[in-house]
Amino acid sequence: MSTRSYAIGDIHGHPEKLRAAHDLIAADRIREGDATSPVIHLGDLTDRGPDSRGVIEILIDGIGNGAPWIVILGNHDRMFRNFLDDPDWHDPCLREDLGWLNPRLGGDTTLESYGVAPVEGRDLYEVHREAVEKVPRAHRDFLAALPLFHARGEALFVHAGLRPGVALSAQTEDDLVWIRKGWLEDTRDHGPLVVHGHTALERPRHFGNRVDLDGGAAYGRPLAAAVIEGREIWLLTPEGRVPLRPEPDA
Repeated sequence: MSTRSYAIGDIHGHPEKLRAAHDLIAADRIREGDATSPVIHLGDLTDRGPDSRGVIEILIDGIGNGAPWIVILGNHDRMFRNFLDDPDWHDPCLREDLGWLNPRLGGDTTLESYGVAPVEGRDLYEVHREAVEKVPRAHRDFLAALPLFHARGEALFVHAGLRPGVALSAQTEDDLVWIRKGWLEDTRDHGPLVVHGHTALERPRHFGNRVDLDGGAAYGRPLAAAVIEGREIWLLTPEGRVPLRPEPDA
């Protein structure tokens, strides 16, 4: 039998959607008699949604209780982690005039989920001091330990994608968590089927050499859960598996 993995797209602070995705995976496990195949969460646990803290607590508790879950670092998780380490840090992949606390990025909602007072109009260092007090050390340690990718069978799981033509060992963190230009339009075979999120679509899509599972949970759409066997992939629904096939116009 082909190596099986489950994958979940960008969560963005929606614990109820995460629970629903886990429920779909649990139902597929029962149908398949599978209790051990890993569930790879593709990053962007935080920001924009109402309860980033709740998402991280679900993941920490599940892993602590022995769930076979793997969580990959997303660009939003990196911004959260690095803000707590250094309020003056600015992500090099962001415009100079745009910071993590800007509502467009959603860092403000992440901090509010931890009980930090609304950030608008406040001094940056005051916000940072309060955040350090209120974000549990266990959450910071969890974020600090997240890997950049996970390889299993014929699939490679990563948050944003790869720099085409560059060996995996030579990929940069900036590209793995942020890349779009030069990646999304590339049609070459990357070796493994690359399963990623980061670029929100109206629905998950299969592009032949890669699969984008960010179906826009941050923007009111469902959180995608999928199962991968070899290079085949199915979306999980309440009715069961639905094949996700390469699209002719992709």
